[in-house]
Amino acid sequence: MRGIVLGLCTAMVLVVRMADAQMPLPAAKPPDGATLFKQQCAVCHTLSLSEPMRQGPPLVKVMGRPAGKAEGFKYSEALSKADFAWDDGRLDAWLTNPQAVIPGVVMAYRQAKAETRAAIIAYLKEQN
Repeated sequence: MRGIVLGLCTAMVLVVRMADAQMPLPAAKPPDGATLFKQQCAVCHTLSLSEPMRQGPPLVKVMGRPAGKAEGFKYSEALSKADFAWDDGRLDAWLTNPQAVIPGVVMAYRQAKAETRAAIIAYLKEQN
């Protein structure tokens, strides 16, 4: 009798553990634009005109700004000749592959994940 009870208890523990193992994981949090900017962009860019220039131009009020025209920053020849203003679509294409937008630019960063690009662009829009 004792063996049957022990066997039933063991079976119950296994059933409970298997049920726990099949519980769905919580949904992943969407990427936070501020964190992504700090991790992936802030090495080369600032969001403040009071900070010293870095390898890339400051991105203060980048939305709507003419490309290649931030005051005080020396752009590559290719980017200084750009004839467009930054908007959501241009920034998305730029972050995907800067060389495809303007061949000959120096920026090497590329972001394949649309969700990450969207979060960074939304953060830059908030900073405008």
